[in-house]
Amino acid sequence: MASCGAAVGSPTTTGAASGFQLVSTTVLKRADGTLFDGQNPGLLNGNKAVLGNSIDSEGIARRANGNFLISDEYGPSIYEFKADGTFVRAFKQPNNLVPRENNGTLNYVDGRGTIATGRQDNRGYEGLTISRDGRTAFAILQDPLVNEGRGDQGRRSQNLRIVRFDIASGEATGQFIYQLEHRDQINARIPGTANDFSENDQGRSIGVSSITQLADGSFLVIERDNRGLGEADPTGAGLVGSKRVYRIRLDGATDVTNVSLAGSNTLPTGVVPVSKSLYLDVQAQVGAANVTEKLEGLTFGRTLGDGSLSLLLISDNDMSVTQGDNPNRRDVCTSGFGGVSALVQIGDPCPLVDGVQTALIPTSIYAFRVAGASAVGVVPEPASWALMIAGFGLAGVAVRRRGLVRIA
Repeated sequence: MASCGAAVGSPTTTGAASGFQLVSTTVLKRADGTLFDGQNPGLLNGNKAVLGNSIDSEGIARRANGNFLISDEYGPSIYEFKADGTFVRAFKQPNNLVPRENNGTLNYVDGRGTIATGRQDNRGYEGLTISRDGRTAFAILQDPLVNEGRGDQGRRSQNLRIVRFDIASGEATGQFIYQLEHRDQINARIPGTANDFSENDQGRSIGVSSITQLADGSFLVIERDNRGLGEADPTGAGLVGSKRVYRIRLDGATDVTNVSLAGSNTLPTGVVPVSKSLYLDVQAQVGAANVTEKLEGLTFGRTLGDGSLSLLLISDNDMSVTQGDNPNRRDVCTSGFGGVSALVQIGDPCPLVDGVQTALIPTSIYAFRVAGASAVGVVPEPASWALMIAGFGLAGVAVRRRGLVRIA
């Protein structure tokens, strides 16, 4: 059970957070100084089959040697970089995850209807974490593979994949199924039926954003829908149905490296998914009308004065830029939830709208106080913490203060 009460006492006791500042920026680059770029391969390279320096960075985890592993949606890929941002190596990806057309041609840009196998477009690795001993990495896809669902359509399935990697070799050593919450359960939390998620939204508009391993071997996973304040909905008008953190375990889950889920939403006989239990219902704590669209990062912060822990969730603001092709991209300005908004040329100041000042969509940090050993289990060592900020773009930071969260 989770409850949220009024915060009392000092920030050290309550978990309230403020004063976040951008300290520095690290640019990702090749050894020759060539920079990685956020444009997709078609725009950057003029070739949808060549990944090159295109990167849609999502998860980040620090190794004990100071290097960083970063996961990418375009590939999907996992890269290792030095602390100064210099590229070290790329991990070898399982063939079933790489997007290909029917004739086997690589295509890192297009989606269903063009690609026949592999990850869905813009649905690659959203989360990445490293085990306590530093030997293993776990990456999680945002949604099911493009053809792993009823009618060979992953957008209809609940079954997405977690991939385990040996860090020393950079090769995959296992794949496991994580099951999204069924859309019927999510729809039951949305007033009326006009805004319900359809069959085709199950594995497309509902997905996973991050994964963080705790030292006892369990993981925390952010699962969310695609609604809330963001570049596509700058006043947060959409009806939110799911913003949750789940605790999962891989113990007893079936390695599905050589198992295809094409053509069905039902797991084959004998295939056991990861176990899963609700850890934190963010929507219930902060209110559906106050949740940003893309909750994409999770980490534990300091130990508080009463012995509890701070838990931080961070959103991705997509750099407050519309997601159309380059000629049509705009900065997104908003006055916030239920307010007003405007699109402007990139770099132009945000205007007054109906007499109300707007600003770029902020990155939001939600701070919670987590109390009780049963709530946290064994907390990860600092070297294994992973703060996953998709795109790493901060256009202002808004911190939302919340009270005590107890989870039994």
